Amino acid sequence: APESLMQALEDLDYLAALDNDGNLSEFGIIMSEFPLDPQLSKSILASCEFECVDEMLTIAAMLIAPNCFLPAPPGTEEIALTCWRKFSHPAGDHFTLINVFNAFKEASANSASQHYSNEKWCRDYFLSCSALRTAEIIRTELVEIMKRIELPISEPDFGSKENTLSIKKSLLSGYFMHIARDIDGSGNYLMLTDRQVAQLHPFSSYYNTRRIPEWVLFHEFSISEANSIHVVSEISPDLFMELVPQYYFSNLPPSESKDILQEVINHLSPGSAVKEEQQ
Repeated sequence: APESLMQALEDLDYLAALDNDGNLSEFGIIMSEFPLDPQLSKSILASCEFECVDEMLTIAAMLIAPNCFLPAPPGTEEIALTCWRKFSHPAGDHFTLINVFNAFKEASANSASQHYSNEKWCRDYFLSCSALRTAEIIRTELVEIMKRIELPISEPDFGSKENTLSIKKSLLSGYFMHIARDIDGSGNYLMLTDRQVAQLHPFSSYYNTRRIPEWVLFHEFSISEANSIHVVSEISPDLFMELVPQYYFSNLPPSESKDILQEVINHLSPGSAVKEEQQ
């Protein structure tokens, strides 16, 4: 449809993948080397700048592979949730996926010596072994692409505060169009772009927890699954305003969320610190 094509071109423009003539920019050409959606390609390239490539490649592989969380058989839902909570990361689902992948790799390494197969490990934790193996293959292919186009791969540093912030910056660099805000404190998220209201997907680490973040970045939105947002991580308005292209923000439809973000801009703008001192 023409509308879809125009939206796709607009999104590529926001991601700096197009030049003024509508052709691929130099940055867009590098992005196109990855067999990924443009937003994920942009996040991987941004991770080179923020030095969290190792972690970002794992996130990308886990997002492309099938869902690793298996639906729990009737009567075992609470057991499954308890198992999954062992991988939960306070920063959000993208970080939880890294924990799952790293735990699977560790289980695979130990399986030979302990006679405990990673298939059984996956069953015990209600995880899909085939999905995690697929993620392994995808990650290996992404590493090969990085090496072929001579992009740096930083050393793993998962767990440090600096690394967590760097991963969020990388994700925001590509997914600034996928931001939502909890409008009533009960998990009803209004998306900034199309003003749709959505809830957290049951597989989210924030689902059925007391702490529901106000501002989140999500990987995708699904109408078919009761208007839910998938793979969600908490972000701050300040970090969003630091990384979002100004012309994208100015094109957002009017909303209370946009007004809040505008206040963040006003607070961060030059002179605001002087005004605070005077007050």
